[in-house]
Amino acid sequence: MNSVPFRRVETLKYHNVSASMRRIGILGGTFDPVHYGHLVIAEEVYASLELSEIVFVPAGEPPHKTNVEITAAAHRLSMLELAIASNPHFTISRIDIDRAGPSYTVDMLRLLRQQWGEQTALYFIIGGDSLEDLLGWHNPSGILEQLTHLVAVRRPGYDESEAFYSRLEARLPGIKQKLVVVDAPQFDTSSTDLRNRVAQGRPIKYQTPETVESYIVQYDLYRTKSDGSESK
Repeated sequence: MNSVPFRRVETLKYHNVSASMRRIGILGGTFDPVHYGHLVIAEEVYASLELSEIVFVPAGEPPHKTNVEITAAAHRLSMLELAIASNPHFTISRIDIDRAGPSYTVDMLRLLRQQWGEQTALYFIIGGDSLEDLLGWHNPSGILEQLTHLVAVRRPGYDESEAFYSRLEARLPGIKQKLVVVDAPQFDTSSTDLRNRVAQGRPIKYQTPETVESYIVQYDLYRTKSDGSESK
């Protein structure tokens, strides 16, 4: 496979995927709540790599957040549906929230591969600053095995030295062949920031779609209760 790792990719001419294949970008996360940063990344990857669609996969039980209270899946799913409603190439998979047990990425990808078949090219999207973290995920080699490409979205301070990539390859053989780096507009917010702002009574307008903001208000999400806990 001819790919151009570690550079900005503008079109599919760089990664030799059959035109007959369905090319799906996969963006996972808790989306608690979804915000414009998620949507901007998804749209940029969709356009840069000329994908067929982007599928958002909200996590059911994130294994790295076992000590953190997560908003009910029904709320997170509803907010995500509202956020992507106007975009015809954005869809959602319930594959993680509808199954029991920890939401390991490798299991999610295997299930999607079984569901979509071998004639589908899978592009799994992560932040460039999470590349090294990937090595500590459950079965990273299994994750790589399911993918056509691992898409890293460039972030400020992103290490692009040859030494860094050599360390990645040494610890996870095959990653250099599948890695594609994509530039995207930087949107300096996070779901944690939004939850904290709501809890403090601060505005979140222009950081998440208005429909999501209205939903948060309607269901009193993320507000601090009198006992110090958060509304969920």
